[in-house]
Amino acid sequence: MKFTCEKAILQEAIATTAWAVSAKSAIPTLEGLLIEAGITVKLTGYNLETGISTCIPSDVITPGKVVINAKILSDIIRYFPDDIVTISVSETLTVLIMCGNAKYEIMGLPADEFPSLPEIEDDHILVLPQNKLKSMIAQTIFAISTNDNKPVHTGSLFEIENGILNVVSVDGFRLAIRTEKLDAVNTPNDFSFIVPGHTLKEIEKIMDDIEDEIKIMLGKKHITFTVGETTLISRVLEGEFLNYKNAIPKDCAFTTCVNVRDLISSLERVSIIINERIKNPIRCTFTERSMKLSCTTPLGKSQDECILKSAAEPLEIGFNNRYFLDALKACPDSEVLIELTTHLAPIVLKPLEGNSYIYLILPVRLKSDME
Repeated sequence: MKFTCEKAILQEAIATTAWAVSAKSAIPTLEGLLIEAGITVKLTGYNLETGISTCIPSDVITPGKVVINAKILSDIIRYFPDDIVTISVSETLTVLIMCGNAKYEIMGLPADEFPSLPEIEDDHILVLPQNKLKSMIAQTIFAISTNDNKPVHTGSLFEIENGILNVVSVDGFRLAIRTEKLDAVNTPNDFSFIVPGHTLKEIEKIMDDIEDEIKIMLGKKHITFTVGETTLISRVLEGEFLNYKNAIPKDCAFTTCVNVRDLISSLERVSIIINERIKNPIRCTFTERSMKLSCTTPLGKSQDECILKSAAEPLEIGFNNRYFLDALKACPDSEVLIELTTHLAPIVLKPLEGNSYIYLILPVRLKSDME
């Protein structure tokens, strides 16, 4: 095998596919990238759970394939000058990598020892713009659970119903829902699936904020995301996801409006005396025209006030500062509606118009509530 390629293109492909490479494995090939030179050059990383492959423009001189340790290859390419890289492999699997005046000889591994990626049946196909999916992931991924006690909640639910796509994340303390109407031409039949959070993080990186399409294909146990020349394959999570529709309060005592940036600034100021060891709640006191924020910890006391855009009713409620901030930072609008019922019911954040997103945050009992 022998091919040449621009350093920048090869380096980007390695960075993309190496994410799916096992850091340590009893199977040596799982610590490497499968490189296949044919019409183009294809790189693949696979850890038996997640796989990523991408094709790059190259000048293939001799077809062939080999597995090269991903970390060593990445380090070599990173330190090369910005020039053309030549990679050749001998019959004894000696890999010669050259660029400019630099040259390396390392040992490769047999390509036939690299495990095959699962084949996906095209049971369900969903096509939508990259920028739309990218925003849906970005605005819900913060609420994915990191607790393995309920693995099904360590991913986001994708639910297609009547031409509407809902992406839902929940961790037991908060709920994030993002909704988009699908293009009538590409609207599939109703179906749902749950994508692991670590997969969504990588998909978000691979996509660009453009209208070019991403193709999602769901099989029985795996799902693929295809963006241009790059395909990511992942297991789907199995289990019963939260009935999120029943978790949304049907009624509220009052609704008010607030400037998102102003409230974020106030919360960040009050949160200065909170840290990883001291996680006291923020006390939020609603008056007719303002939201008073305060916090007391062993480090001291803090308080601030955020002016409301519309009238509220008297209510005092406590929140985890990080959960509240995460939801506000995910809001794409400059202003947001806040719905409240009681000091023990979740706060609901919604857009001023429509229902493109809904964020729920469970309150924290304040000391005065328990006395």
